[in-house]
Order: sequence, then C-alpha cells, then structure tokens
Amino acid sequence: MAKTYTYEDVQQHRSTDSCWVVLYGSVYDVTPFLPSHPGGSKIILQLAGTDATEEYDPIHPPGTLEDSLPDSAKLGPFDMSTLPKEELSPEQTGTPSKSPAQEQAEEPLATLDECLNLDDIEALATRKINRKAWGYYYSAGDDLISKTLNNTVYSKILMRPRIFVDCTRCDTSTAILGQKVNVPFFVSPAAMARLGNPAGERGIAQACETYGALQIISNNASQTPEQILEGCGPDQVFGWQLYVQNERAKSEEMIRRIHALPNIKFIVLTLDAPVPGKREHDERSKNVAANLGARSSIQSGSASTTTPAPTTGAPLRLEEQVEASGNLDGGVGKALFAGTAPDLTWRTTLPWLRKQTDLPIVLKGLQTHEDAYMASLHVPQVKGIILSNHGGRAMDTAPPSIHTLLEIRKYCPEVFSRLEVFVDGGIRRGTDVVKALCLGAKGVGLGRAPLFGLGAGGVEGVERTLEILKSEVETAMRLLGVEKVSELGQQHVNARAVERDLYEGGELYLGQRVGMWVRSKL
Repeated sequence: MAKTYTYEDVQQHRSTDSCWVVLYGSVYDVTPFLPSHPGGSKIILQLAGTDATEEYDPIHPPGTLEDSLPDSAKLGPFDMSTLPKEELSPEQTGTPSKSPAQEQAEEPLATLDECLNLDDIEALATRKINRKAWGYYYSAGDDLISKTLNNTVYSKILMRPRIFVDCTRCDTSTAILGQKVNVPFFVSPAAMARLGNPAGERGIAQACETYGALQIISNNASQTPEQILEGCGPDQVFGWQLYVQNERAKSEEMIRRIHALPNIKFIVLTLDAPVPGKREHDERSKNVAANLGARSSIQSGSASTTTPAPTTGAPLRLEEQVEASGNLDGGVGKALFAGTAPDLTWRTTLPWLRKQTDLPIVLKGLQTHEDAYMASLHVPQVKGIILSNHGGRAMDTAPPSIHTLLEIRKYCPEVFSRLEVFVDGGIRRGTDVVKALCLGAKGVGLGRAPLFGLGAGGVEGVERTLEILKSEVETAMRLLGVEKVSELGQQHVNARAVERDLYEGGELYLGQRVGMWVRSKL
C-alpha cells in the first residue's frame, strides 16, 4: 500500500536537489523536471512543498502532467487534512472567496519585498512616516490638479512595440551633461529627507551609488552637502540646487562651498517657485515650520492670508512677524521658501551667477516653449533645462512637463540641439520614463518617489524604488525592440492624444525671436 504523505513530509523537499509538489491530491517529485520546465525552474521552486493545484490547473491543458513526468514521479497520495489553514482553499475552509485585490486591501503591504511598484512604496511609507512628513511630501498646490495631471498625462501616450527584434541585451546607461550614469532617471532636488527617515539625503546618495544614478542635492536638504557626499565614490555624480537668496552673500558663500566638492558637476538654478504655492496638506501641519530656521521672504505666513491693499511688497521679516503675533503659519514648504529671492531676471541673475562659478548651469522650472527658447540663447553658460512645474507644488493648473516638451518640439525644436532637456514630475512607471525619453528628454527626474522610498525602508527603500523603476525601464525598452537609450525616438510612441491639448499659437516668428533675444540680453 502506497504511503500517504503529510504537509510536514513535503515541506522537507523545497530545493533544486529535491523538489516535491502536491497536485490533485498526490505528491510528485519534480526534481528532474526543473531544468526543462518551459517557464523556468524558479516558478516551480516557489510552489515547492505546497499544494500547487490552484496555480497549476488553470494554465496547463489536461494531460500535461502525464506527458511531462514519468510514472515514477508520482510518489503517493497526500493527506489534505494536514495542510495549514492558510493553504486551504475557501471552499475547503467554508469561508467566502475573496479576490486578490480584496485580500491585498485587507492585508496592507508590510515589507519592501512585497512592493512591486512605486504606488506600493508610497503606500508602505505612508503607514510608516508621521503625519507631518507625509503632509510635506504629499502636498501640492491648491486642488492638486497639476500634481495629478503630471502623472495621468503619461497614460494618454501609447507605446509602439516592435517585433522580431533581438531583445537579449538592454543597456540603460546614458550621459547627463557629459557625465556617465547607469540609468536615464535621476533624483530631483527635494528637501527635508530626514523628515521621513534619519538616513536623510545621505541615505538617498548611498542608494544612488548602488544604481549609478545622478542625485541633485536640494538647497534645503536636511543634511549639509559635505555630509551627503561623505564616503561617496570618485565617480558618483551630483548636481546642486540653488535658490538665490535675498542676501546674495549667503548664496555666494554656498557656491564657494560647492566648489570644494568635486563630485558636484553642475548647479541647478530653480526658477519655478519665486513664491511658494498654497499647499494645504502641508499647511495643516503648520507646527512643523515653527521648528525650522527662517529668514525673510516676499510672501510669508499662510498662503490663505494677505492684506486688504491692492499691491503687496516686501512684508516684515518672518521673525518680526512671529515676534509681533506669536504665530507662524504655512507648513514646512512655506518655511523653506523664506529668504528666497523673488526678483530674479534674465538680465541680472545669469551675469551675477557667471561671476560666481564656472560650473555648468541648468535652469529648472521652465513651463513654456518661449522660456525654453530664451534659455537656449544663453549657451554656453546654460547647458541644460529641466521642464518642471515643481511637482505641482507651485501654481496649480500649470502644464505638465510633457506638454512643455511637446511644445518645444512643435514650435522651437532647435532647442534640443543647443541644450540638454530634462523633465520631472509625476513619474510612477518605467514606461513614463521611456515615453519622455522617446519625446526628446535627455533624462527624467524623480521627486517624491525617493522620499517615499526612504520613508518606506531607509536606504534599502530607495534602492528598491530605483530597482523597480530600472526593471520597468528595461522591460519597456526590450518590448520596443531597443537595446540602448540613445535608440529611443518619436517612432516608438504615439502622443497624438496629448498634442491635442497643447497651447496653440506658439509659432516663434523672426520678429519674436529677435525680440526675445534682446529681452534676454538687456
């Protein structure tokens, strides 16, 4: 009489040396079959030592088992009563069946290994970080329309996969401003990383080193540039974000410090938020801002308050306001903007910056093709532009960067030959990255994703974020039939649905171009 096996028996055989599974109430030794399984051995090993019937039956035609395994592979019957409760089917336990989505909703993600996409990472981080950190990371301007559109616009762009192309090899490396990086996406400047995890921006830097990714350090980082770069390798690439201060001497001193850090290869002058937007989620956690150092600003306090006068100028310094009222409103983001100069212009700021540094300049925050064209007139000082609406955190209903990218391609395509053009905002999938690259972007920035990765699991959380995105980029490139980033082009996407929403009447005629040149130089 054949032996009846128990769950404990089959659990002893879960390796490549001895692999048993339960199918249709019988125990099978599938060890010899592992190397030849059409789907690879990994999937069988994942089910080793368990009842695999539920996974096996829907995808294998009747008779497959008998055709694939010799009679000797069938060891004997299995005692179903020895299965642990979680291995039993709903029918066997008498409980109602639930969909995977229902089960996932009831059992939230607990580990990084369970996170399969950037939404999972954010969900895990949201459970771990405090409400003040969440309010700052999640918040955006007004009704979050631009923040939402930053992501949803990518769903309107369709891929055009090619067939009969060898997709064995895939190389995600590229160059940004002449610096070799291993992935075509980078960490955009995002402040206050230590709100979510003590590892802070240094932890993000460690993850970037693992994946060969560029990191742009925020002007308002929660660690000093020296701390962030401590221990980094000689080939790791950084940029540094500059918010020009009202007190120019402070910015000049900071630039001198940056010159002493050779891993910082360029300066990113951020221009899309001369005043902070109204970020209500952040503002509701206003007590955080009271603990942050702040100086002066053209607009301070809550973004829901102003004066009855029709014209507003420079108010009291923020510390004078606190002294007078004993109150500090506005949230983390508002406090970080305190001291930022609102009087920057083409005519004055770039000549001033030219006197301070020989590092390449990247202008961040362009939202129209006209400004992109004007930036191209300042080559060679300006080497690149980042199309961005500040993650939807400044002016709500500002266009997503993909709109601006397509505007440039439509109205002044010569910009692409003069400058390196980057985009950021709303990236949730590797396909988003690839679509932007196809439409002319040289690289794609990630803002909130690394912060949520840090909040979800420290350095390992950021590494998992970058790993997921790199894997999705590789899959998209292979399905498009592309081996290298440089091979991606307009032929790989259909953006007609987005092009219908672009700004009309943007042709730059000769007289307009001359006028822009004059305005940008005078």
